[in-house]
Amino acid sequence: MPDPPLFVLWYDLSKWLLGKTEKFPRKVRFTFTNRIDNLALDILEGIVEARYTVRKTEILRRIDLDMEKLRILLRMCHDQHYLEARGYEYASRQINEAGKMVGGWRRQQESRGQ
Repeated sequence: MPDPPLFVLWYDLSKWLLGKTEKFPRKVRFTFTNRIDNLALDILEGIVEARYTVRKTEILRRIDLDMEKLRILLRMCHDQHYLEARGYEYASRQINEAGKMVGGWRRQQESRGQ
């Protein structure tokens, strides 16, 4: 069974983010780096959890919230010059695309009453 598009998109983005954050300056490794890495992995785990859970709505809400937190952290990293403009644009596009997928999935679940 092939992986769903949301999982594939987020898995690839997570690998990319982990590669980027390991190159952040040492002084921000325990602030930005840990938080970004943990959020990316939490979202990935949430996608897997939602895929195999009957009541998905709350998990999808948490994923939405974590994506918003990640957006803000990446914006701040860009503003502080830890993340170049091209990387910030790429991550933003991927997060927006994933957000649309999660939003559609969430609306589908809410219309089913789950």
